[in-house]
Amino acid sequence: MAVTILAIESSCDDTSVAVIRDGYVLSNLIANQEVHMSYGGVVPELASRAHQANIVPVTHQALLKAGIKAEEINAVAFTRGPGLLGSLLVGTSFAKGFALAQNIPLIEVNHLQAHVLAHFILEKDKINRLPAFPFLCLLVSGGHTRIIIMKSQLEMEVIGNTIDDAAGEAFDKCGKVMGFTYPAGPLIDKLAKEGNILAFRFAKPRINGLDFSFSGLKTSFLYFLRDKLKEDPEFIENNKADLCASLQHTIVSILLAKVITASHQTGITEIGIAGGVSANSGLRNEMKKEADKRNWNLFIPEFRFTTDNAAMIGITGYYKYLRGEFSSHDIIPLARY
Repeated sequence: MAVTILAIESSCDDTSVAVIRDGYVLSNLIANQEVHMSYGGVVPELASRAHQANIVPVTHQALLKAGIKAEEINAVAFTRGPGLLGSLLVGTSFAKGFALAQNIPLIEVNHLQAHVLAHFILEKDKINRLPAFPFLCLLVSGGHTRIIIMKSQLEMEVIGNTIDDAAGEAFDKCGKVMGFTYPAGPLIDKLAKEGNILAFRFAKPRINGLDFSFSGLKTSFLYFLRDKLKEDPEFIENNKADLCASLQHTIVSILLAKVITASHQTGITEIGIAGGVSANSGLRNEMKKEADKRNWNLFIPEFRFTTDNAAMIGITGYYKYLRGEFSSHDIIPLARY
């Protein structure tokens, strides 16, 4: 008998709904919120209101695209956290209501775990490569930077974490200093392709072990621009591509160094990247070069599965369904999970 999961993702500013059947994604729709661009970051109250407006029509369209009726759904998976509490409340409440109406199980999902599980999303009419275990994954997003060992789909061990800011924050906050709109990461990636990665040098943290730190890099970048702008008020405008290329190169090199160390220490050569920053072309290209040089078996999700999306919630919910890991209806969302 087929197992069909309706998945809800509402951890931040994107409302996403997906339908997963036996591990295959049948639909994965996302409603973006452009209202935050002019504020330099996500405004929680605006995000939760937009989720309220989007959740019903996006679910309706996801079911239509999948060709699935509500009564065919076996369980509802939803993001419990981490994320913005107001946004999570919308998704959690909707998931509870749908599950109660259909008398089906409710499955809570950790948003970060789901990013890693994106490697196991299956697509029809495609060659689906799946990692073998143990699997080493670099999780890089706006709020988190971690190195994780996956021992099975639902058994993970964090062996490296950020002690302050995440890689995605470094991209966005440095981009804000340059006057870029939020999110700055994609624009930095685009401009970096036209610049010289060695044009400028920025501080790299010296953190023992497999942990990360990006606060020093942000400070170095800020002070560098402050001094240069005193000499030339048009410095940023005249050096945008080189600034972006040098900044991106620095962040990517920090990430790569830790992955190489982790692979060496653990002996694991099944390597992957996940999270929103894994869409960065500089990181993808450098990971591919290292994989060729070190004989890694590299896994990089499709672009549409790297940013926040419900398909990754659905695949995690699918594996939890197979293990009978269901949630009660008195469950509450968690901003920190």
